[in-house]
Amino acid sequence: QVQLVESGGGLVQAGGSLRVSCAASGRTFSTYAMGWFRQVPGKEREFVGSISWNGDSTYYADSATIRFTISRDNAKNTVYLEMTNLQPEDTAVYYCVADKDMKMIRIGVPSSWGHGTQVTVSS
Repeated sequence: QVQLVESGGGLVQAGGSLRVSCAASGRTFSTYAMGWFRQVPGKEREFVGSISWNGDSTYYADSATIRFTISRDNAKNTVYLEMTNLQPEDTAVYYCVADKDMKMIRIGVPSSWGHGTQVTVSS
């Protein structure tokens, strides 16, 4: 497993943009598919998107398509979630996840989770 630490969350106005990052420990980062989930208090965690180990393949939830972009830099052991045109309904804790199998991320059972970073969008 890898250890994951998110950063870059914060408060942004509706219509604004924000990039959150996830730094992973270990020398095997480039062998892991990565992804992002989000959770609002009282609701289940929601899949946002995922990216393959080499960045060639990405997959997004319908709510994230067009406005959100996931990318990675294997040289820096970091994955990014770029969010544009943010809306109040995007307010949530955003979690970084990792798994050797991208499919495990898409079905919600990745092997590693970060502790999350809060994103708040004001109207």
